[in-house]
Amino acid sequence: MIVPLGFLHSIVGAFDFILHQREAATGGGVLVGGPAAVWDLTRAQLEVSALALSGAIVLALPTALVLGHYGRGELFAVGVGNAGRSVPEIVVIFLLAALIGIGLGNVSFALMLLGIPPILANTFVAVRQVDRGVVEAAEGMGMRASQVIMRVELPLAAPTIMAGIRTSAINIIATATIASLVGYSTLGDLITGRNVFGDDGVVAGAIVVALLAVFAELLLAGVQALVTPRGLKLQRAASRA
Repeated sequence: MIVPLGFLHSIVGAFDFILHQREAATGGGVLVGGPAAVWDLTRAQLEVSALALSGAIVLALPTALVLGHYGRGELFAVGVGNAGRSVPEIVVIFLLAALIGIGLGNVSFALMLLGIPPILANTFVAVRQVDRGVVEAAEGMGMRASQVIMRVELPLAAPTIMAGIRTSAINIIATATIASLVGYSTLGDLITGRNVFGDDGVVAGAIVVALLAVFAELLLAGVQALVTPRGLKLQRAASRA
């Protein structure tokens, strides 16, 4: 496989931008790039993404667990999931920025709304897919609804729930880049600021966002493996054998 020289040049220039300061494309002696500047934008992206994902989990997970346990609200859960996939993220960001203003909390709230649908839909479906015989056996042992949810349904539904959380996390991290378009600085500053940071800055921003998404995916995949009950792992291994 032959890698185009232009591509290699862009990658080398992007990493040079990350590691060393340089004069802005607009001149004037203004310095851009370098580890400190890139880290500041990366930290802002991580902060807003973490707050948004945490809020989405806190709101969507308990709601979907309860709805799934009682088998109610399927239209609501699936409808919210479909709506989340169909509404353009940039529209939500701009609308809420206009209505509630700009800032860490406000941008996090906007991103949280985009992160809720995958968690809500996946969790509802996951709970409904739990073997009803197991649930009925737990209820027959005298478990209350909350105990059935936490001790039976949640562990068995954990893999599918985590898949929704992983999807939500990637969506939020990727979408956080466009927060810069409404005045909240993230790595999107680099991606949308070619006139200031040059092509190297644009590519550098894209690389760091991609690395954050990969890191989040691997981290949450590890969490998913940890929370998956051993019985389910053995069952899946046997089915593949």
